Amino acid sequence: MRAARQLLGFDGLLTRITWIGHSTVLIEMDGVRLLTDPLLRSHVLHMRRVAEKAEPLDHIDGVLISHAHYDHLDVTSLTRVAGNAKTIVPTGTGKRLLGWVDDVVEVGVGDEVSVGAVTVTATPAEHGPGKALGYLVSGSARIYFAGDTDLFDGMRDLAPGLDVALLPIAGWGPRLPPGHLDPERAAQALELLRPHVVVPIHWGTYTRIGLSRDEGAPAKLFEELAAAHAPDVDVRVLPVGGSADFAVEASVR
Repeated sequence: MRAARQLLGFDGLLTRITWIGHSTVLIEMDGVRLLTDPLLRSHVLHMRRVAEKAEPLDHIDGVLISHAHYDHLDVTSLTRVAGNAKTIVPTGTGKRLLGWVDDVVEVGVGDEVSVGAVTVTATPAEHGPGKALGYLVSGSARIYFAGDTDLFDGMRDLAPGLDVALLPIAGWGPRLPPGHLDPERAAQALELLRPHVVVPIHWGTYTRIGLSRDEGAPAKLFEELAAAHAPDVDVRVLPVGGSADFAVEASVR
């Protein structure tokens, strides 16, 4: 099965991943456009964007919110892209969006929501107090968006046959508190998840005002550690605003 899952250019079923920055990723698959944790502003409280400016996004079918921290649930950014999109949030978070977003669906671990031709399944996350989720997006490919999470053993059985993992590898401040993945723990997560491809996210986009940019150091370290922990996983480091196209043979589905 794994041998058949290969990058095939445009000969298979095409999926495009575009990293908008931080935890914001545009997933285009099976005619559906999903956006994760939209954060598009140049300044958010004491954070400033040090990467390329986020370009306008439209025709979004679904928005996936992993948790309610301000660098993942930013109402200003959300209202710029949500429109008529179905906005999927952890249970108890919907009240934050009253009067701002019309179509809100609250979910808990294991709940499934259809968005066009794809299915979104809420998955566990280890992110301290409060409600946090990851999401598994299933269609012609299987894509795991981790949101914010620490390493946990349940990753082993979370998404068998995973094609792409979108894993956080760093943060925006001078230190990374518990409940997050740093390059080492993200590399260890690959041993549990066993994706065909990993795209590192949640790094190099924002920093605390007064701090300098990390200049790609977390991604370089992650690449090195991933090669040691999971050498068969293809690491795709994207620039902010960059895209990668993936295809999976229809015969393996």
